[in-house]
Amino acid sequence: MGKTLHPGPINKTKKWDPKLWVSPVPFGLTKVKPHHMRDTAKIVWKNRDNLNYAKNIILKGVCDGCALGVSGLQDQTLNGPHMCTTRFNVLRLNTAPPIKPEILHQDIDELRKMDSTELRELGRIPYPMIRRKGDRKFIRVSWDEAMNTIADKMKVLDPKQYAFYLTSRGITNESYYVAAKTARYLETNHIDNASRICHSPSKSAMKRSVGVGASTCNYQDWLGTDVLVFWGSVASNASPVSTKYMMEAKKRGTKIIVINPYREPAMENYWVPSVVESALFGTEIADEFYEVNIGGDIALMHGVMKHWFDLEEQNEGSAINHEFVNEHVNNYDDLKENVQSQSWDEIVQSSGIDKEQIIELSNSLAKAKTGVMVWALGLTMHKHATDNISQVSNLALLRGWLGGKNKGLMPLRGHSSVQGSGEMGADPFSLPGGDYNDENRPRIEELWNFKLPQWPGDTVGVTIENAMLPDDNERKLKLYYMSGGNFLETMPDPDFVREALQNLDIRVHQDIILNTSTLLDAKETVVVLPAKTRYEQDGGGLSTSTERMIYFSPEIEGNRNRIAEARSEWKIYVDLAKRVKPEESHLIDFQSGQEIRDEIAKANPQYDGVQHLKKAGDVYQYGGAWLCEGGVCPTPDGRANLITMDIPDNNKKAGEFKLLMRRGKQFNAMIYGDQDAFNHMGRYDVLVSENDARREGLEDGEAVVLYNKNGVFQGFVKYAAIKDGNIGVQFPEGNFLVEKGIYESFVEMPDYVTDVKMEKADHFNANKDRQYLEKSIPELEDNPN
Repeated sequence: MGKTLHPGPINKTKKWDPKLWVSPVPFGLTKVKPHHMRDTAKIVWKNRDNLNYAKNIILKGVCDGCALGVSGLQDQTLNGPHMCTTRFNVLRLNTAPPIKPEILHQDIDELRKMDSTELRELGRIPYPMIRRKGDRKFIRVSWDEAMNTIADKMKVLDPKQYAFYLTSRGITNESYYVAAKTARYLETNHIDNASRICHSPSKSAMKRSVGVGASTCNYQDWLGTDVLVFWGSVASNASPVSTKYMMEAKKRGTKIIVINPYREPAMENYWVPSVVESALFGTEIADEFYEVNIGGDIALMHGVMKHWFDLEEQNEGSAINHEFVNEHVNNYDDLKENVQSQSWDEIVQSSGIDKEQIIELSNSLAKAKTGVMVWALGLTMHKHATDNISQVSNLALLRGWLGGKNKGLMPLRGHSSVQGSGEMGADPFSLPGGDYNDENRPRIEELWNFKLPQWPGDTVGVTIENAMLPDDNERKLKLYYMSGGNFLETMPDPDFVREALQNLDIRVHQDIILNTSTLLDAKETVVVLPAKTRYEQDGGGLSTSTERMIYFSPEIEGNRNRIAEARSEWKIYVDLAKRVKPEESHLIDFQSGQEIRDEIAKANPQYDGVQHLKKAGDVYQYGGAWLCEGGVCPTPDGRANLITMDIPDNNKKAGEFKLLMRRGKQFNAMIYGDQDAFNHMGRYDVLVSENDARREGLEDGEAVVLYNKNGVFQGFVKYAAIKDGNIGVQFPEGNFLVEKGIYESFVEMPDYVTDVKMEKADHFNANKDRQYLEKSIPELEDNPN
């Protein structure tokens, strides 16, 4: 625990600053921008049948959208109301009525004609259902029949042959904790969660660099820091409330630097709806943009440090905080030698940024006495992601940006409470309060009073692959228990994922709504279980924000569209455990949310205090305001570690492009619109620089085909400010181009970076049969041009 506690929300600067305005024309009438008021009005209309309950969720609940941690309309950063359409967009998941029986129980092929957005609009899953092999429709069953179907199968399987997965849709810490305990009670280590697909390299890198796996600072540290650097993060899109913090930081003198292959319009200009000045005239966010090659961040950072070391030769202390390094950091000489051995030619080629620009960035960072490094999926979804984050840590440590006000390392989480998933033990490498190792395991065994599996569990990508193993393989996955999620729209190679999911004996979907994966066949049975939302959870629930704030969200009464047969997720896990192993079920017999919170406080010492959170607005921050306060890290010697690494070989061949997958009008895998509000990008548009387009003879709007050995994508050229040699498509549409089975080196997270070729659609179609593919692609036969 750090000595300094978070001071609570502070007042924002009241004085208007016209220098930050995007335009003097009110409401951005001449600009491409979101229409927050219009979109909010549409959301109000969509929730009109349950409007009072929707209002109570907004006013009393903890946001189930992004991981900023807004409780009601308040947070711990700035006073005043916080609103965003991301939160409003997911509101309907909580207020929707049940799916009408005549729709739910129609022929399965009729349901399969709908995409996930259309399925979501049908409403909520009303009761337990089963669809056995050969059934053409979902059949309503009792909870007993549904749960016994799952339990009876688990009883005859080796624990290595079933797995659990939890998505990020508003799941609480209580549910993560009980799921983690249930999995180990049922003797399996195959449990994983959505957070690991996004930020597991952040945890692994930060632990080896500074000894902690969470943000070392707070959003309040953005306000007035000398420099705020966003690496591969479009915070304004994923976490819109953060733009309010960025605006306040700018008013207090902070320089904002964005490093990304694409000059994201939302990080350039934003209209903050809850701030009158910004809602009227907009706010210029970024001061500097550096368009780096996809996968070129390590090289760029090598260049920054190389220039720092050159500056040190001329004037010691002009770039490196030697006092901090000498007192708190290891491996300085090794890092210096490694960096100086890198050539500028290699740095420029890999990063895609000219030496002069790198020196400009290096000087900006060297002059900043304080700084916060923020990053997201642009750094984590690579096979060398852990090194990416360690390199960011290297920069911060050399400047002494750790453990104090306006300093720190912040992995910007995308979804509410995913920070809590690993801290509750819901992944194969973790237990509550620590890693799954010989040091932590005996402590948890003593608390839980049963032995834990000794064998290593598999991550989500590997478990999906294991569904295709021969039946006699001991790790052949035969049952998958999924709390939310849609692997068809989140994992690489959706065709393979479809085949694997249909090759399972039993697939369990514990969820609020249907999605396309729910409708797939299974070899024996598909079981669908209706879950309560976080706002319906018995006894309320906890969620952990990016900045380690643990908020209590109360159970909210008054849902006119209440799903009578839905159950709290943690209660379903307890029920399952009792049915599979009734002889020791007292070991996992939670009766209330309070009992779970009491045990969480014992299982994870950092969470000691959450047992006292009882009502709306209650919040506890573990670790104090700053982890590693004063530069002292929870490592064996109390010092941080500089990590040396080489510049990765991106292996891009001539005529190929690096593929960027971005999230536009969506949250998680849920798509809320066909066109991005900031750049009017459609779901099948391809972002291409004008230089590359002209080089390829492509016009804006022209039909093109992207292809590689993994798949084919047809789209339309959209000129954009994206780094030459890189092109961008929407996620998840681009997943067909990503190869399965390629994982990050340290934590087995899927690598979403791939190389593609791009051709005019008519040329590709004319040559595909003899030159590229052995089978025809029907959807490409009709050239839209």
